[in-house]
Parts: sequence; C-alpha cells; structure tokens
Amino acid sequence: MPAAACDLSEPETGTVANVIDGETLRLTDGKIVRLIGAKAPMPPLGWRGDDPWPLVDEAKVALESLVSGKEVEFRFGGRRTDRHGHLLAQVFVVSGGTRLWLQEELVAKGLARVYSLPDSRACIAELMAQEREARAKRLGVWGSSAYRIESALDVKRLGRLIHSYQLVEGRVASVGEGGGRLYLNFTPDWRSDFTISVERKAVGAFAAAGIDLKTLAGARLRVRGFLAWRNGPMIEASHPEQIELLPEGSDEETKPPSQPTGPAIAL
Repeated sequence: MPAAACDLSEPETGTVANVIDGETLRLTDGKIVRLIGAKAPMPPLGWRGDDPWPLVDEAKVALESLVSGKEVEFRFGGRRTDRHGHLLAQVFVVSGGTRLWLQEELVAKGLARVYSLPDSRACIAELMAQEREARAKRLGVWGSSAYRIESALDVKRLGRLIHSYQLVEGRVASVGEGGGRLYLNFTPDWRSDFTISVERKAVGAFAAAGIDLKTLAGARLRVRGFLAWRNGPMIEASHPEQIELLPEGSDEETKPPSQPTGPAIAL
C-alpha cells in the first residue's frame, strides 16, 4: 500500500452511513469526512445545464460501491478539519485484514484529480504518480474535454471557468515582484493575462522542493488550483505541490480528446 510511506496519524475508525458526493462520506456517528487529496468531478460554479455534468454521478456511484455500510479507517496528514468542521483525512476500507486506499483507487480510475492544501499535503507524491498513469490511459476525467488541461494563453476560456478547480499549462513569459508577491506571467501583457501569484513568504517552500520561482521565465509548467479573477485569470500557488515543471516537447498529454465528451461552456 503506497500510503504506508506517508506521514500519517494513528488510525481512527467509523462506519459509512452514506456517500454525499464523489469525495465526501457521512459516518454513522454523524461525522463528515472529505477524501483530502482527491478532487472529485464537479461542474463549474454557476453552471446551469440540462444534463448532468460529466462523471459527477459516476464518481459518487464508484465511491458508494467501495464504502457503503463498511467500516473505514481514517488517518490525518496535516490539517484535520475544514472551515465547516468536516474531517480531512486519508481513508481506507478495512476488510479481511486488507486496507483499500480510497484516494488512490479514485485517482487511479480517473474519477478524481489530485488536490492539496498548504497545510494538508501528505501522500500527494504517491497520488500524483497514480494521476499520471490515469491521464496517460485517458481514464475517467482524462478522457473528457470537460476536464482538459487548459492553456494559459486561452484567457477568454479561463475567464469562463472562474471559481472552478483547473489544471493550467503554459510557458512563463516573465517573473515579476510587487506587494509582497511573486507573479508568473504567461504573456507580455501581464495586466490581463493568466498569472500565478505566490506570496513572498511561500517562496522558500518552493525552493526547498527544487523550484526556484525567480528563474522560471521561459520554463514550461503546469499549475493546479482554483481560478480567481484579478486583472485576468489567476491561480494562487501556496505550496510546491501545485506546480509541475515540464520538459520540452511533453505537450502531447495535454491535448483534449479528439471527440469532445463533455458539454460546451457557453460564451
């Protein structure tokens, strides 16, 4: 079990009463547990389509098939609760002396993308390895244009995806500083292009992980996080797990499927 290598707390246990969505469980004692590290398929905030958003129901059904009525073991690798008081844990199904790691199972099937918080980063490297394999096989979300890796140059499309969780890829045009922040810009027009913003106090954490932010002009990278709008679309990068440096000529996997499998987002 790869999660055995993660730095996690001693286990607590509970029994699943029901599955709320593709990343959230309710236990019989009333506790709500989020599968931290695995972001289930969700529509963009405010989407009003007639049909279900791709893979939302499939992810919930898959999670239900794994956990409904079963005993689970949950362990913490950082921050223990979100602002709603929900538990943020790595979760395992305990059965017959074996443990099935739920986050790994969902990410490996393409039914979740890797997601982390600055104070909840345990097991992310292990989950990223599973995500790469699922993406290479076009499993689940990776076979749907609704979850494609977005281009940093497509500002118009990114603007329609504000408040949604996205992976965005491109080449850094310049690195700027100001107001206690570093800014990674992707075109010369830094006032309206896609930007990655990093608080100066977080720069050391990136350096410790081998990412020298100030030297990234000209580098290709992929960033993940929630899109905001600040003089153009922006992702706040608070910890190094959000940024992947990409080798030259590795853009093949970022192309959307040739046949769209998700609904178009209205202009």
